[in-house]
Amino acid sequence: MRAILVRQPGGPDALELVEVPVPAPGAGQVQIRAEAFGVGQPDVLIRRGVYKWMPPLPANPGNDVAGRISALGSGVEGLRVGQKVLLSARDLSQRGGCYADYVVAPADAVHALPDNVDLQAAACLSNYQVAYALLHECRHPRAPKSVLVIGAAGGVGTALVQLAKLAQMTVIGTVSTEEKAAFARRNGADHVIFYRSEDVVARTRELTKGEGVGLVLDHVCGPEFTSYLGALGKWGTLLSYNAFAGLPEENLMAAMRNHLDICPAVRCFSFHIYDHDREGRRALMRNVIEALSRNAIKPAISATLKLDQVRQAHTLLEQGSALGKIIMTP
Repeated sequence: MRAILVRQPGGPDALELVEVPVPAPGAGQVQIRAEAFGVGQPDVLIRRGVYKWMPPLPANPGNDVAGRISALGSGVEGLRVGQKVLLSARDLSQRGGCYADYVVAPADAVHALPDNVDLQAAACLSNYQVAYALLHECRHPRAPKSVLVIGAAGGVGTALVQLAKLAQMTVIGTVSTEEKAAFARRNGADHVIFYRSEDVVARTRELTKGEGVGLVLDHVCGPEFTSYLGALGKWGTLLSYNAFAGLPEENLMAAMRNHLDICPAVRCFSFHIYDHDREGRRALMRNVIEALSRNAIKPAISATLKLDQVRQAHTLLEQGSALGKIIMTP
């Protein structure tokens, strides 16, 4: 079978398509015939060799695969050959391992999928799992009625917009282009702000009639991060779930004390809080699988490429122009 390996970390050229034996399931394991792979930032970080939770080299950088069970190991109950399933490396002993025609995993690591669920859509659900945690598990002082999503056209941003609307929140999203603005609106955003040409904080306050939002969700961080405190309303939360632009230079406590009149909260989130909380992370996934099965969410797929186009998929992801999720198929 085919698999993708990284022997020497680097750019997209570090991704090698190789032939390896088809793995057989052992006791308590299932073999999955892959039909769709999610392409995400953890895959890129593994390829670069900089992931904090890096698997040993040579590494298979894939973290999400949806497919059908093709074989059962001894002792497996409650699953059947031909059944649709989703596997996230978050449920494995180490990250990676999912870019391959066939994947073997513990039976209790897979998520059984309803028959009506599209497998390419299912391969997007790790983003929704994160988004659900950000919106519902971070214990905001007051349940937010409005939210500002930084980067509303990206993979997690798309999931945040849909799940926030499902929770009846007013959604404001920041975007960089007219194309992304149109996409965010189609996806459910009530308002969009062009962060390159508009003052995000001033525009947010204008759109909320001066009240501010209950929650700001930011994956960029960098020098603008502390300014978003000005977009919050009373008891609002500024939530960082990544730091692609680095850490802010401004003193965070000093910045917060400039907004004592709203009692702001700042939280730093990583999904790795669930690494040792199996039931917690699987409950999150069950919630979004259920939402997908009743068409309450509709993952947006930006591009679908073949497994042997993995270098192109990673290049497209790193360009930052994708609208929604990039998917590969065998």
